[in-house]
Amino acid sequence: MPRIQFGAWVNDAVEWLTTHMGWLFDFLEQVFRGAYEGVDAVLQAPEPLLLTGIFAVIACWLRGTLAGVLTFVGFAFVISLDLWEDAMVTLSLVLVATLIALVISVPLGIWAARSNRVSAIVRPGLDLMQTLPAMVYLIPAILFFGSGAAAGIVATLVFALAPGVRMTELGIRQVDKELVEAAEAFGTTPRDTLLRVQLPLALPTVMAGVNQVIMLGLSMAAIAGMVGTGGLGGDVNEAIGQLNIGLGAEAGIAIVILAIYLDRMTSALGTQVSPLGRRAAARVRAAQGLKIWSYRPRASVAVVGVVVLALVAGGMGVFGGADKAEPVAGGDNVGQGKKISIGYIPWDEGVASTFLWKEILEQRGYEVEAKQFDAGPLYTSLAQGDIDFQTDAWLPTTHEQYWKKYGSQLDDLGSWYGPTSLELSVPAYMKGIDSLEDLKGKAGQFDGKITGIESSAGMMSLLKSKVLGAYGLDEEFKVVDSSTPAMLAELKRAYAKKEPIAVTLWSPHWAYSDYKLKKLKDPKGAWGKGDGVHTLSRKGFAAENPVVGEWLKDFELTEEQLTGLESEINKAGKGRQQDAVQAWLKTQPGLVDKLAPVKNAGTPAEAKRPLDVAWFPWDEDIAVTYLWKNVLERRGYRLNLKQMDVGPVYTGLASGDLDLNFDAWLPHAQKNYWDKSKDNLHDLGTWYEPTSLELAVPSYVKGIDSLEDLKGKADTFDGKIVGIEPGTGEMNLLKTKVLPGYGLDDEYEVVDGSTPAMLAELKRAYAKKEPIAVVLWSPHWAYSEYELTKLEDPRKFFGEGNTIRTISSKDFPEQYPRLTEWIKNFTMSEDELGTLEQEIKDRGQGHEEEAVAAWLKEHPEMVDRMTPAA
Repeated sequence: MPRIQFGAWVNDAVEWLTTHMGWLFDFLEQVFRGAYEGVDAVLQAPEPLLLTGIFAVIACWLRGTLAGVLTFVGFAFVISLDLWEDAMVTLSLVLVATLIALVISVPLGIWAARSNRVSAIVRPGLDLMQTLPAMVYLIPAILFFGSGAAAGIVATLVFALAPGVRMTELGIRQVDKELVEAAEAFGTTPRDTLLRVQLPLALPTVMAGVNQVIMLGLSMAAIAGMVGTGGLGGDVNEAIGQLNIGLGAEAGIAIVILAIYLDRMTSALGTQVSPLGRRAAARVRAAQGLKIWSYRPRASVAVVGVVVLALVAGGMGVFGGADKAEPVAGGDNVGQGKKISIGYIPWDEGVASTFLWKEILEQRGYEVEAKQFDAGPLYTSLAQGDIDFQTDAWLPTTHEQYWKKYGSQLDDLGSWYGPTSLELSVPAYMKGIDSLEDLKGKAGQFDGKITGIESSAGMMSLLKSKVLGAYGLDEEFKVVDSSTPAMLAELKRAYAKKEPIAVTLWSPHWAYSDYKLKKLKDPKGAWGKGDGVHTLSRKGFAAENPVVGEWLKDFELTEEQLTGLESEINKAGKGRQQDAVQAWLKTQPGLVDKLAPVKNAGTPAEAKRPLDVAWFPWDEDIAVTYLWKNVLERRGYRLNLKQMDVGPVYTGLASGDLDLNFDAWLPHAQKNYWDKSKDNLHDLGTWYEPTSLELAVPSYVKGIDSLEDLKGKADTFDGKIVGIEPGTGEMNLLKTKVLPGYGLDDEYEVVDGSTPAMLAELKRAYAKKEPIAVVLWSPHWAYSEYELTKLEDPRKFFGEGNTIRTISSKDFPEQYPRLTEWIKNFTMSEDELGTLEQEIKDRGQGHEEEAVAAWLKEHPEMVDRMTPAA
């Protein structure tokens, strides 16, 4: 029977959706992330004990004094485990996912309850959602929404949606039909019947559904830690990855405390909002009498308690988070607070190198976030640009499958450790087995199995597809897929009992120091020559962050350094990785400066303040602005780029709100702006000359070679000249001087627009060989793209030509003396500017930094020429 290519169809459908519906997923991702960040900000703002008190007051109101006391004790225990922040991350994720799930599931459940046809259609979908393995939801979630909170929310709400629909439908269907018929007999509308009869009576069942939605959401939130959502799910995954039983128990008990609290509160809330529930609870209280442990204050008392705690929090100044890291001083503050995200797999060398770079980059002034992933989601997130780089790619062999799939979307920043080795290992007490060849015919000793790690690991693919076959072991041995922690647990158990075992391992690994093991020789070289541990980044990261890119490309650690750092981290335990890195760095004097050298460490205080640089959407300005951004960031400066029109730029520079503009066309094109504000501006000199302003027509428009030739030819051009932005000096000059000077102002209308619109009109007309007259200037790439005629200006109304100059605010030279000197000496040739413009145009909008970085590789002398060392 031929194989049905169901998986391929699903892949094609997902690819079509990501290609054609990406805008929708981007919008939803922003909505989900915004909601999550808002809830998380609220939960993280107060001091943990104060928020614990608020939770306790809520529990006391809903369930009684004992519940309030236990709530406070439980959450205080979470605080004592140093897991409060992670617990609030998980709670935020669950609350947002639950709210969205209920917004969808309750109306859908009502619809299904009132229509058998809808119920029949919905039920198979709910069956599918409830029976699919929970982790399957992570795959489309990360593809559609990237890594992090949005993917976790989507996977969680889809997994938790079904019980909300089912319980809502069940609750409404279980309402006594005679009551519904009675309501209808008295003339109640269907809407009022639903709202006043069915829903109130169904509320206990509906609230049970809400409870189940929250419980399933909480269980899925832990799994979602695999795609970088963090929180307690990230802690659980880290514990699994490091076989850390203590951390797993701590994170697990924190999840249990959250689950119990949410379960008890939602079930009690269901009783409170249901008329039947309130009456039943009142009867129970009347029968029991007043007991201190079951006493529940009135709602008004509970609200007062919460408000008092909130006021106390505000009075103590605990909102807003006063604890902030001290800024990095002097020339070391390269990052100026720029955010960088690092992804890592919880393998020892990955954890060590990730937190090493987190510490180094934070010392250099960056704000760094480290996110934990499994291998597959890590590569997917990296390719999608959701994280910036990772330091644990084993290439060219182990991660070959991921590189083949995503390599075109990644940048390889080089190997920092190697060579590594992959191997099968057995305990040293296994005599007579020293090579892969020695396993032949010995399957019985090992129960016919080799204990492997994660099935997604490149090592596992290589073992199954090549290594076993090369030694004729593929029919004798079965490779047991599991995980690195499970493999290590099996090794530990077998080693303690002196039982035979064969496991997948690699070097370097701490297991070789904890156990006496033999690496089975590979005489046929089936494992390959060994990998290097590479740093991979999203496409264009090094171009956008050239300083960090250079640091990562030059990064190297010796085996002694790596294993020493791994050992320090293992001793420190969960949550103390960076403390361990800091302690280790004290034993490695000078290593930070070696790994992240700061050029011109003596850069004066001028580099501390970010530069506000304005630019126009003109090719030469885009090119030169992004060129300076790249070069100055290498020198420790940081530029805030702001696209603006000409008038606001001059106004901003004159008022001091802006620092620089690299595209002042003077003395003619922008003369009116310069004359108005020159007393509050500073001219830092010419970097390109000469330029020219002109009108241009396609070369197939014969007989028009000069502005004078336009006279009487307005009908040829429909009486219009296609212009650019109305605020530019060239447009003012054209309207007020050039056209009147040639007597064309009554014949032609100058159409205000934009540079892109003008170029689009030129392209359209050129393709159809239609006449068109456009506003242009030299240099411009349009002259190489199309055959155009520059209309001569014999009366020189456009002026003799401009120079392109850099202008600044009045105080800029005093604030930035070193930078002022660099800018005054800066020049570019026509060839340099033209090739840079072409590189940016070829790579497209949004890739300017990447284009500049590529151009600088072809012009390596440019950086030192622009910013020579003192």
